[in-house]
Amino acid sequence: MTFPQSAYLLAFLGGALGTAASLPLWRAWCVRTGLVDDPGHRKIHDTPVPLAGGLAVLTGLLVPLVLGAVALQLGVLPVGAVEKITYGFEKRGLQLAAILVGALGMVWLGWLDDKHELRAGPKFAGQLGIALLVALAGVRIKLFPHSPLSPVLSCGVTVLWILTVVSAVNIMDNMNGLCAGLGVIGAAAFGGIAAGQGQYLVASLALLAAGALAGFLPFNFPKASAFLGDSGSHLTGFLLAVLAILPHLYTSVNPRPLAVLAPLLVLAVPLGDMGCVMWIRWRAGRPIWEGDTNHFSHRLARSGMSKPKAVAAILALHALAAMVAMWLGVGHR
Repeated sequence: MTFPQSAYLLAFLGGALGTAASLPLWRAWCVRTGLVDDPGHRKIHDTPVPLAGGLAVLTGLLVPLVLGAVALQLGVLPVGAVEKITYGFEKRGLQLAAILVGALGMVWLGWLDDKHELRAGPKFAGQLGIALLVALAGVRIKLFPHSPLSPVLSCGVTVLWILTVVSAVNIMDNMNGLCAGLGVIGAAAFGGIAAGQGQYLVASLALLAAGALAGFLPFNFPKASAFLGDSGSHLTGFLLAVLAILPHLYTSVNPRPLAVLAPLLVLAVPLGDMGCVMWIRWRAGRPIWEGDTNHFSHRLARSGMSKPKAVAAILALHALAAMVAMWLGVGHR
């Protein structure tokens, strides 16, 4: 197997192994420190479950990145691969650094919420600060390139996008395997789009994220010995939001207007779910941020499906939308 396929495979497997190997350690640490999700209102479990998923997934991201950087410095990688990876770092080094800092920030913010149940205001302020940092580093949705207001508009839309996707993914973490499954499929789709465009670094990062989340799934589905927690759902939403921005979906060399719809299709399920529950809450005269059991997963379960089958049905729909998105992003001309 030659580059870049070998890099993609190593990224996915490295992420999966990093998460799977570290999760038992993080799970024991969570039990020891009391970082667990206790049974209660609208909960589907009847015993405390460690909130170790976010920390394990972050480990699955960071360990392969550190090992890859060491391999790059030692010169053990093939020459062609070194040239392409180095070129990617030179072009996107600041952006990648901001993404890593943002990922750490989202996990820390989610950990604080898991531990202390943050109020909405401080939590939103933290999310806003992280989204703004990433946008200022150059990870932006490009709008109106010829307008003098383009940098401001792009920055504002990017921040709104990140906040929206993080919220949408966070509130879908309501059944075993659902949030992580959405993350695996979504990240893999963005990786496929980037790979089809020859963006090796972006594709490797996306497949690393997909692998790290996939390594968590056996511990969370169908029965859970660990939950993602807010740290994990924040991280998953953040990664999907950023990975949606990084691929070049429309360029002057390869103009494909429909390709810009690909991110919306990949994330259609969580965005659609959030839109529906907010509409239901608004019509009922309740605060739109107030939790309830009107999500797609809950409604499927009430219709008679078992919870694992409800999750599988939603992930199947998500995968179908992702395949259409990949066709628009890569195969459509």
